[in-house]
Amino acid sequence: MHSHAPARRRSRIYAWTVTRSFNNEPDARRYTLRDGDELLATLDYSSNGHAVSLTRAFTAPQHRGKGLAAEIVEFAVDDLETSSDLRIVPMCWYVGEWFDKHPERSGLLTR
Repeated sequence: MHSHAPARRRSRIYAWTVTRSFNNEPDARRYTLRDGDELLATLDYSSNGHAVSLTRAFTAPQHRGKGLAAEIVEFAVDDLETSSDLRIVPMCWYVGEWFDKHPERSGLLTR
């Protein structure tokens, strides 16, 4: 006799290794967020020795809407807070909005 039980499906589990990294690239005056070799987001800056102006946040179009800009701004703010005495000037509209959402970090700001 043959059983007419439904065939059992094998499920496959795929695992991806996340190789995301944040870096400060002082020669290029930017912070970067990469996944392996792929550049996901950047945050450009300039410094006058007393303050750092965060001038432009950019996320690669295919990665927009995933919160990457917020992640790179947070990384940069954390890095500046822990590695220097420099104050931050949010020249980019996105950085300004980030600080509006994180008023607890406003002590790092200057004009």
